[in-house]
Amino acid sequence: MMNRQRRGRRLAGLLAATAMLGPGAALARTAPGTTLPRPAEPFRGSIERSARQSTPAYPAQQTAPAGAPNILIFMTDDIGFGVAGAFGGPIPTPNLDRLAKRGLTYNRFHTTALCSPTRAALLTGRNHHAVGMGVVTDMTTGYPGYDSSIPKSAATMAEVLRQNGYSTAMFGKHHNVPIWESSPAGPFDHWPTGLGFDYFYGFIGGETNQWHPALVRGTNHVEAPDSGRPDSVLDRFLADDAIHWIHEQKASAPDKPFFIYYAPGTAHAPHQAPKEWIARFKGQFDAGWDVMRAQTVAHQKAQGLIPADTATTPRPDGLPAWDSLSAQQKAVAARMMEVFAGMIAYQDAQIGRVLDEIDRMGQSPNTLTLFIEGDNGTSPEGTIRGTTNWTAAMTRSIQEDDAWLKTQLDELGGEKTYEHFPTGWAWALNAPFPWFKQVASHLGGTRNPMVVSWPAKIAQRGLRSQFLHVTDVMPTVLEAAGVALPSSVNGVKQQKVDGISFAYSFADAKAPSAKRTQYFEMFGNRAIYHDGWLAGTTPNRVPWKSAADHPVDITDWNWELYDLDHDFAQANNLAASRPEKLRALQKLWDREAWANHVYPLDDSTLARVRINPYQKGRDHYSYWGPDLHIAQESSPQLGRAATFSITMDVTIPQQGPKGVLLASGGRFGGWSFYFDKGRPAMVHAPSQRADGQFRVVAATPVNPGPVRLTYSFARSGKGGTMTISVDGKEVGRGPIGTIAPFIAEVTETFDTGDDSGSRVIDDYADAVRFNGTIGKIDIDLKPMNAAIKGQ
Repeated sequence: MMNRQRRGRRLAGLLAATAMLGPGAALARTAPGTTLPRPAEPFRGSIERSARQSTPAYPAQQTAPAGAPNILIFMTDDIGFGVAGAFGGPIPTPNLDRLAKRGLTYNRFHTTALCSPTRAALLTGRNHHAVGMGVVTDMTTGYPGYDSSIPKSAATMAEVLRQNGYSTAMFGKHHNVPIWESSPAGPFDHWPTGLGFDYFYGFIGGETNQWHPALVRGTNHVEAPDSGRPDSVLDRFLADDAIHWIHEQKASAPDKPFFIYYAPGTAHAPHQAPKEWIARFKGQFDAGWDVMRAQTVAHQKAQGLIPADTATTPRPDGLPAWDSLSAQQKAVAARMMEVFAGMIAYQDAQIGRVLDEIDRMGQSPNTLTLFIEGDNGTSPEGTIRGTTNWTAAMTRSIQEDDAWLKTQLDELGGEKTYEHFPTGWAWALNAPFPWFKQVASHLGGTRNPMVVSWPAKIAQRGLRSQFLHVTDVMPTVLEAAGVALPSSVNGVKQQKVDGISFAYSFADAKAPSAKRTQYFEMFGNRAIYHDGWLAGTTPNRVPWKSAADHPVDITDWNWELYDLDHDFAQANNLAASRPEKLRALQKLWDREAWANHVYPLDDSTLARVRINPYQKGRDHYSYWGPDLHIAQESSPQLGRAATFSITMDVTIPQQGPKGVLLASGGRFGGWSFYFDKGRPAMVHAPSQRADGQFRVVAATPVNPGPVRLTYSFARSGKGGTMTISVDGKEVGRGPIGTIAPFIAEVTETFDTGDDSGSRVIDDYADAVRFNGTIGKIDIDLKPMNAAIKGQ
């Protein structure tokens, strides 16, 4: 009976969507079960002995269904439900507002609570564990739900659209490459151009420096188009490139629709923005996060975005009240929020430039635009006080006291900080929900707003409250394009699509939700939605810490129960009064977990960060020349070695040596082996703080000609000793006080003869590239011991 009711609702939705699309606009213009690519047609001309007697016939080109729209999907990063002004938040977003005013706003759209999983689910229409993306690619483990390798049985919507006559392009963040495939050696199957995108311009990895982005075009690393300007940041570069691509695409094939996936990476850490945009918000957040959250909830109710009777929850335990902060702490926290606001506002302006150009070119009416505000909730990962070096703070490589943070006020948002604001702002910006990014059991981690606009086809305006999940985007897009889900793609049978098209909601605000059940899981936090109810675990670890204070076996976590149809913000836990409902939902979660490769559950975090399983046991690396830029995951992990030695066969020029021989990482955590006034030198910078950097410099310069340089490190406690030798003779020795186990900027590379991206130090001034010849560099290291692993 229940299945018949579900099919009935689905049929009603399809009929309503068909009516909305207009006469002759069938929802699936291609037959279900299509095989892609389609078989080649037989030659329809004639061939005789002479071309004059023969008739040519060109192969048929695949064209999109008649009237198929352009598809434009925006997905921002680490932006929760209560950030944008369009959703009651404190930051003006006029370009998101204009999309909302000419389309539909969805207030019950859900993500996975974390980056890579949400993006994989978006592109494939499958649950994230079902495509190996149970966690971010940096934390992959050797289980089917967590191997970070999207299978070929889950072709992306880009691939399906491309083989149905679309031009496809991606701009921005792609965090769906297994770490062992992120080097120049490939393979590139999981890079955007291997997942169906004709064109890619952006970065591979979880985040990148806005001022020194690790840019890729296709599969090739490229330099930023300009630097030194007040607005030389990634968000502008992406908008410039997207506009240029649209111009070329429409000039080349004006009748061919495009699919653009635009994922800028803002506002993931580092929080950085042009100074002018930060200044626009000066003093606007001095009242603090408690006041901001209350104001946001009031605005959301006034705008009709949430029910007027929505109850909210208090601050999570351990999160300080704004009034408990010192004046110094308030000043730092308020400025960090100003930086975040400037970053969001600037991003909105750049997205506005793309929308302006699509308007100017007359493409807007038949462009289906989906704007997903955030791939998860706002991030709490900046710690209670905030930080100027996000990754180093998360990995406990540095400690920043209030006095230090206060000295950095004028630097915040600029090139010299890798900032993340305090957790209190994340709580406020996820209003009205209780938790944050990483927490899949609660709506603050998984509920994100979405706007849909299609002026030529969606006549209605206003709010939609159907329960939706990010997996629903792909079937919706294909339905709107008139493209059927294929049964086989590139010779591989396709696994089932878990999403359900929500095109039925375009014309009917009151249509019942087609999606009745959806599971969630991240770092052991788990939940199940079914017919208006949500059961989920109580978080065992607060997301601003890397481990739980009182570990509990993951299978013994407490569960909570909520009636979301009458409790919009998940504020009233009914577990005690409805135990039978809770038990039924727990059983349903378990069934879904087994079906989607969710087991085994794992609540570890730092213990599995950026471990390349295919590098395990490797203790020797060779580099044959300069200008190599290798992904960290395929390079020697100097910070996690017990000992290492670097042997460099180089030729010193007659005028004396300058520049960098080898650099790993950047300003916010890295190693550099270089020349200081002709003398072999090295520095380890656990962070950008000059007072915490460790240098060893030889006493005298090296002579011109061939030379063998050796840098040898032996660990002792949290630090160790570095020795520098020239042709076997020791010329320098010194202590390294603290070793950072991780490179802070995950997209920073391991460079020979150069220090690309953000520079580890400023000492080399303009003499960055080595001016001599590098013959070969050999690196030998010993495995980590247990003490190092526990750092």
